[in-house]
Formats: sequence, C-alpha cells, structure tokens
Amino acid sequence: MQSLDIQEILELLPHRYPMLLVDRVLEITEDSIVGIKNVTFNEPQFTGHFPGYPVMPGVMIIEAMAQTAGILVTTVAPHTRGKLMFLASVEEAKFRKPVVPGDQLRIAMKLIRLKTTVAKIQGVATVDGQVVAEATVMCKLIDRASQTAPAAPAQVAEPQLA
Repeated sequence: MQSLDIQEILELLPHRYPMLLVDRVLEITEDSIVGIKNVTFNEPQFTGHFPGYPVMPGVMIIEAMAQTAGILVTTVAPHTRGKLMFLASVEEAKFRKPVVPGDQLRIAMKLIRLKTTVAKIQGVATVDGQVVAEATVMCKLIDRASQTAPAAPAQVAEPQLA
C-alpha cells in the first residue's frame, strides 16, 4: 500500500490548476486506489454553477474520478508513464447527492482491464461515507510525441470595399 502527496501527484499527472482535481492519494494497491479531492468555494466553476447555491458539476466529479484512475494506471503499469490518457467513455454514471464546497470527495477506483492502449476502471465517489457518484471510465493511452497542437483556424480575408 502506498500514498502520494500533491508533489508526487504532479509528477504523474499533466493536469494543473484549474483542472487538477486530485489533492492526495491515500492508498494504492496493484488494482485499486483511493484519492481525495478537497472541494473549496474558491474553485472557478462555482462562480456560475450555481450563483447562491454552489454545486460541483457532475462532469467535474467524473474528471476527478478519471484523474484518480490515471494515477492508478501510471503507478501500476510503468509502460504507461509519459503517455497521455484521454477519456474515451463513461458508462453507468450515476449522481446520488450534490457535492458542495467544504466537502471532501473520497474517490475509490478499481482497475477492471488494462491493455497496451486502453484502461477500464470502475469507481465510486463518497462524501462522509455516503455515495455521491459512481461510474466506469475507459481511457485511451496515447504517446505524447504523436500529439501535435491543433491547427490554427484559417485566416479569412476581409472583404474589400470598392
């Protein structure tokens, strides 16, 4: 069993503020991980989701689950280090209760399948022992070197006035 602090997480994940959604890893085994996301009012999504009643968007919870899964995969399968993990699918996502500032999201993920370029991980997120979300995520592993920056949009000539 192993734990990771934020500095060790930064070495494993490419994400940075405001998209880094794992603050600590409590434990890692050969096929499971438990991570923590401390939800604070200072996060940018709460400006508009929702004014007067801040709720963590479900997609952000899924992203926190996927990032926790990414840490698991890169830790247990060294051949995946240096690769980018793109979220390929989300199955059976369910949201049970709202997650609000002040909550500590505990994310438990279990590796279902790992192949050379694909990982499937199932998990559950809880707050104070109550399930708030669950989902199965599939991630595609891609070499960083094969990724290129998106092309800039074509320049459109301004119309000439006569």
